Amino acid sequence: MKKLLVTGFVPFLDFSVNPTEQIVKNLDGTTIGGYEIYGRILPVDFSESATKCIEYFENIQPEVVISLGLAAGRTKITPERIAINCKDGGPDNRGVRMQDEPIEIDGPAGYFSTLPIRRFVNVLNENGYPAQISNTAGTYLCNNVMYSILHKIYSENRNVRAGFVHIPASHELAIQHPNIPSWSQNDLYQAVICMIESLD
Repeated sequence: MKKLLVTGFVPFLDFSVNPTEQIVKNLDGTTIGGYEIYGRILPVDFSESATKCIEYFENIQPEVVISLGLAAGRTKITPERIAINCKDGGPDNRGVRMQDEPIEIDGPAGYFSTLPIRRFVNVLNENGYPAQISNTAGTYLCNNVMYSILHKIYSENRNVRAGFVHIPASHELAIQHPNIPSWSQNDLYQAVICMIESLD
């Protein structure tokens, strides 16, 4: 059976919960659409998040990698089109800030997602989950992880599809931050399952 690595993040900044963490925990060990799911949680740390993702990638040897991240303020599920070679932002959970730093000194300016992001968006919308392609993953840890795993795959000429999907806040998070839009945790979870089922 094919393997799918799904990653999420721990809570960060002033967000005491991260819906991606619970999604990934619930997916771990399940089988969906011919894929055995390996769910792994990443730290919100400029020096460790990409390293841990690559470590999980090497240990699991998946055919597909879907990384998830919280985009508080977005109203839709947003598969990312591109990751850029830049670290800028913060602080991370260790208080570290980055400014105009390359992720890979000799790496290309960017990598396009190799996930079927248009299919993801179409299937999500058809099933009642608002979605659209995003053309910026930012320059924080989400972009960092997406760029790093794609750089690893391209550098080693691996036949692995990978990319990143941002999700809105959960209702639990919106209770603490009442000005941000939110989805139920179950709808977020089901939307991720919907994307996985559409992979092949």
